[in-house]
Amino acid sequence: MASVPVLTAVPTAYSGCCLALTRSLVHYFNSLLPRPPSLALSIGSGFGLLETYLVTEPYTVHLIGVEVAPSPNSYLPADNHYAVHGSRFLCPLAADATAWLFVYPRRAGLVREYLAEYGDASVNLILWAGPKADWDDYKSCFSGCWQVQVHNADEVGGSAWELIVVATKTRPLFPTSVEFSDVG
Repeated sequence: MASVPVLTAVPTAYSGCCLALTRSLVHYFNSLLPRPPSLALSIGSGFGLLETYLVTEPYTVHLIGVEVAPSPNSYLPADNHYAVHGSRFLCPLAADATAWLFVYPRRAGLVREYLAEYGDASVNLILWAGPKADWDDYKSCFSGCWQVQVHNADEVGGSAWELIVVATKTRPLFPTSVEFSDVG
């Protein structure tokens, strides 16, 4: 594994990580993610730099980074990494994860596909991070059953041109059962 750069207070774009990282931004992500044993999935983890900060001391997030094979992962330990066969394949661990991260996802369709397949399972938190200019393409993914908070990344330690979006599930995507009450 590659050596992990030391984070600073200044947003820095590291090689292999689109999101400009700082100590405070990683701390912010950690504050939002569930504690073990709950699972968080970082879908499109790339080199795995952000994810590595979240799974190492002082943080202890139970997180798996998902990337298309052959994965460019350079930082995440093998136990925290899962490779899918292609960009149209979904990771089945999404059914068990209570939180998903999409950091600079390549296409809104990927978010929609995960929500359609696994959105009514365990997930109750989705973090989206990317450029402000891209958010309009993604916001419709969270219509309906998601409460969405949009934060300028510079408010939580990131760069001024980026957003951090926190979406929490307000109700199931699809009804799983219908309840009837007896009248009589």
